Amino acid sequence: MLSGRVLLVAFEGWNDATEGASGALKAIAEQLQMQTLDAVDPEDYYDFQFSRPVVEFDSQGNRIISWPGTEFLQASPEKISEQTAWQNLYLLLGTEPSRRWLSFAGEILEMVQDRDIDYVVMLGAMLADVPHTRPMQVFRSSQNEVLQQKFDLEPSRYEGPVGILSVLAQAFEAEGIPVLSLWGSVPHYVHNTSNPKAALTFLNELSNLTDFSFDTTALAGLAFDWERSIDEMAQGDDEMAAYVSQLEKNRDSMENEEVSGDALAREFERYLRQRPESPDKN
Repeated sequence: MLSGRVLLVAFEGWNDATEGASGALKAIAEQLQMQTLDAVDPEDYYDFQFSRPVVEFDSQGNRIISWPGTEFLQASPEKISEQTAWQNLYLLLGTEPSRRWLSFAGEILEMVQDRDIDYVVMLGAMLADVPHTRPMQVFRSSQNEVLQQKFDLEPSRYEGPVGILSVLAQAFEAEGIPVLSLWGSVPHYVHNTSNPKAALTFLNELSNLTDFSFDTTALAGLAFDWERSIDEMAQGDDEMAAYVSQLEKNRDSMENEEVSGDALAREFERYLRQRPESPDKN
């Protein structure tokens, strides 16, 4: 288990197919009524023609504009008073920046060091040839020798284009802050909708890795409805149904052969190499 002060990180965009990773952290933020401790200035790091601001109405009915950005969050004082362990959990949640990544990483590193974070867990999601009807596969890795031994992990040997998660991970590790990465494989044929099943799997993974336990009731209901909706789509499309059936056979065959960490790593690296080098909002 990861104990002490733990930071969970997810960014919408290139690193987060179908918002599986950010969806998990948003669920935690809502559950713990998390409040913003710090945030970057969006003017410094975002291209608003790419990550456009959104106009909406607040609880009082006032018309406001929400800007893309990145926030450092912690549970509300009320939630911490209910369970003091929540004071050791932090989230870094936002949209992948468009520019000045090195400066962005330096600013985030200061936030992390100011809170004496002991461990960082990065979450990302990738499109893959996997069926929506099976549990999401999660690839764990770390470049930190202590975490490798603690969780029987392999270091990532990937070479190629990366997202902001890799830049931040390298900055943290350079300062002695251990980082563990979780990447989930989500079905590519339903990439235009958010995937609560992926978010649910990430919550369960985090519960197994840390001392924190999260309420998954709401996400479990959303995941059930999501899977049923895809089933209904497949029932009305013979070609899609046949494709899903083939993916199921492939997945079951791999599981019968006991899928290795190396196989998942190869899938992860193949995915990254096939991604466009410019960020892609999913």
